[in-house]
Amino acid sequence: MRRLCGWPHRADDHCDNGIKILMKPWQKWALAGLVVVLLVVAALRTLAARQSKQATLEAQQQSQKTQVMIDLGPTDLTTIKMVDLPQGIAISGSIKAVNSAFVKARVPGELQGLVVREGDAVKAGQVLARIDPIESSARLNQARQQVLAARAQVDIAQRSFDNSQALVAQGFVSSTALETSKANLAAAQSSLGAAQAGADVLAKALTDTVLRAPISGLVAQRLAQTGERVAIDTRVLEIVDLSQLELEAALSAADSMSVKPGQLAQLQVDGTAQTLAARVVRINPSATAGSRSVLVYLAIAPGAALRHGMFAQGILATGSKRLLVAPLTAVRTDKPKPYLQTISQNQVQHLPVALGARADVNHETLVAVTGVAEGTLAVAGTVGMLRPGTPVRMPPATPGKP
Repeated sequence: MRRLCGWPHRADDHCDNGIKILMKPWQKWALAGLVVVLLVVAALRTLAARQSKQATLEAQQQSQKTQVMIDLGPTDLTTIKMVDLPQGIAISGSIKAVNSAFVKARVPGELQGLVVREGDAVKAGQVLARIDPIESSARLNQARQQVLAARAQVDIAQRSFDNSQALVAQGFVSSTALETSKANLAAAQSSLGAAQAGADVLAKALTDTVLRAPISGLVAQRLAQTGERVAIDTRVLEIVDLSQLELEAALSAADSMSVKPGQLAQLQVDGTAQTLAARVVRINPSATAGSRSVLVYLAIAPGAALRHGMFAQGILATGSKRLLVAPLTAVRTDKPKPYLQTISQNQVQHLPVALGARADVNHETLVAVTGVAEGTLAVAGTVGMLRPGTPVRMPPATPGKP
């Protein structure tokens, strides 16, 4: 029987006036259990839906991976191998002619007859110019007249000595007069010798007014002009012989210890694509003051495009060392550390490596690598970047190429 809730009332009374309905304890527990069951069912359904979605996504990704497969050819792969890698030292310096000379004025005077210019070929002994010989010729004539005068004095002293010697023999004069005549003759002869020497010097000066080429070669510089008055040792022309060229390279004291005559080098001349072969021919026994560098001289085969004063640089081979190498083009640097794209179980893997010495072997640049095993297959640089895990189809036969 329902009734309106009032006061007092019992615990099992039910109110139907809309204000409060009292429930028994077992009913409350039953309602709470139902709520918990509903929440658990909802959670399980949500988790199952997420797992199903994740499985579907993974299946799609796996399907995509299975579908994308790279076909590699023999030229797309290279084998990491041990080779004898040439060891070298970087060198640079100026190309110089082994034989070069400056034509200088040996006497002062006006320069005449200089017609050769830069680039003209000259022969050893060829007359290149003259110094005005009038002054030198006049001095030579003066010296020759002095020689004649001195010779006349010698003749007079000789006759005086002969007369004194005869008179002494007859007892007409004392021996003192004979000694005096003898001394006068010696003095006259000495004056004649001095005059003759002076004439020889002036004759040499007259010969020096003619400027001749000391070596055969090409005129590199013209440092004076016709009509200009030049002093002694004034540079007039520079001549270089391009038939023998060498590179003068400065090396540190540590690098010079491994350099020996006969070692070969490959040089590149700045501004040209020409590669030159050079050979060490001399090593300076002394270090340069200040920098303490050691000069090394390398003979270069003459070439039509080479000129005195050009700058060249290259690698001087000092020996070889057996190292594990890879082509430099196969090493990728689009990550913080360099790496190789290797093939393992028909999949691409990115393997970090440390780089070492490098050298050109058979027109290919090889670099020493560590962190990879010998015989590992690597993807060539021409293929491009592949993601790790990308499946690949190998060629029937893969020739190894370091």
